Amino acid sequence: MIGDNDADAAERRQLASLAYRMLGTVADAEDAVQETYLRWYRLPASERDAVANRAAWLTRAAGRVCLDALGTARARRERYVGEWLPEPLPAFAGGGASGAVRAANGSGDPLEEAALDESVSTALLVVLEMMTPAERVVFVLHDVFAVPFADIAEVVGRSAAAVRQLAVSARRRVSEDRRGEVSPRQHAEVARAFGAAARGGDIATLMTLLDPDVVVRSDSGGFVSAARHPVRGASNVARFLLGVLRKNPGAVVEERLTADGLGYVTVVSGRVTGVATLAVRAGRIVDVWMVLNPEKLTSWN
Repeated sequence: MIGDNDADAAERRQLASLAYRMLGTVADAEDAVQETYLRWYRLPASERDAVANRAAWLTRAAGRVCLDALGTARARRERYVGEWLPEPLPAFAGGGASGAVRAANGSGDPLEEAALDESVSTALLVVLEMMTPAERVVFVLHDVFAVPFADIAEVVGRSAAAVRQLAVSARRRVSEDRRGEVSPRQHAEVARAFGAAARGGDIATLMTLLDPDVVVRSDSGGFVSAARHPVRGASNVARFLLGVLRKNPGAVVEERLTADGLGYVTVVSGRVTGVATLAVRAGRIVDVWMVLNPEKLTSWN
């Protein structure tokens, strides 16, 4: 039997999970959950007692809180030092915003092939960042959390028909980004070859694994040294990545499973100092996302 404390914790995790997908960082998600509960407890007791489905009320309230937050996020990120990336989560960050991960082939090696929760992948969160706030809220609520369109209409202040159209537009963006997507096993094969070439300083092999238009984005938040602007093109990216490794001889590069598939972390004195996730399309790496901002690495340490 689930006790009240367990039920409350599960409820809070569900709201944090929803808010993380909408806002892209754990800290912002926690703030949104706090504001959601404040709105609940500000209701007169008689109104709370009249709510037939508390979970549905809290979900709608969290959606409105996140919609408001997304309206101001762009201005805040314009002041951000360097590139802004969503906060990456470990694939096995039990429950919460990370979702479930399991070995898909029964081999006992989750790195071989895994069923990952793509709704918290950097690849998807980056696409969500390009949506309008209303599109993002609609996509997360409906396509990830199966909230009915009629309820979402209350959240975004539009008709159910308009909400359906927003969902179509959001899905189109996601579908376009996934063209050429490979299986988790193929992703892992390319990622392992990439890691071996990078650690071995093999620039020729590295370039064969990179798409000609590959892009590296680094997020340091100004706390550590990182490229302030994207690095583009296979030759530039290969040299940049090898240069990063040469400048950090004390860092140990380790494989880690992420929501994007196999990725890498850098570890210094037992602490994760960077997380790199990869997007692989048609057998080549098209995006490398490097998060170095220590405020976005707390889940890894």
